[in-house]
Amino acid sequence: MARKIYPDASAALDGLLFDGMTIAAGGFGLCGIPERLIDAIVESGVKDLTIASNNAGIDNVGLGKLLRTRQVKKMISSYVGENKEFERQFLAGELEVEFCPQGTLAERMRAGGAGIPGFYTKTGVGTVVAEGKELKEFDGDTYVLERGIVADLAIVKGHKADESGNVTFRKTARNFNQPAATCGKVCVVEVEEMVATGSLDPDCIHLPSIYVNRLIVGGPYDKQIEFRTTRTREAA
Repeated sequence: MARKIYPDASAALDGLLFDGMTIAAGGFGLCGIPERLIDAIVESGVKDLTIASNNAGIDNVGLGKLLRTRQVKKMISSYVGENKEFERQFLAGELEVEFCPQGTLAERMRAGGAGIPGFYTKTGVGTVVAEGKELKEFDGDTYVLERGIVADLAIVKGHKADESGNVTFRKTARNFNQPAATCGKVCVVEVEEMVATGSLDPDCIHLPSIYVNRLIVGGPYDKQIEFRTTRTREAA
């Protein structure tokens, strides 16, 4: 069996990175983002990247680090409102952006991973999202053609993995990680914990090992909160 477990993120990405590549990145806000792999991509200096990800992190956190170092040429995203550097680069014409509805983006990744080159959806019809795309009528309704995403590399954050590469995600961290993993020609996963093969319940595995090419243990993590909302405690 081919080697899957690597000592760190830089080793796991060795030989995979090149200028102008497309990367699919998992995560939702600051939850379930592949932090160690992002750091290694920053350190590599690879540039002109196209990144498909639900959001772009925040300033200097997550994918925001790659924006700060100007390594990203294009973002394919659905929500980018919390990243001021993203906003600055976009408004200055320094960053190409392809906005994509959230469900459509997830389905584009899933479709790419399933070998489906495109699909029709009603989402975005009549908006800028549909500009320049093929429209077609089905049963009297108009749909827009969306292309599946096939990335050169998928970077993913999991909760646990066994030594064979079967992966589980935890709660919200599952968002986009599973479809992102499947649409990469190569998939590299970082996890919080490694367990023995056979110790994960087969019915609870979210990403089968067949999709996972390389694997690292990235923990421990400092889990950040994007918006901290609190209220003053009432007097005893």
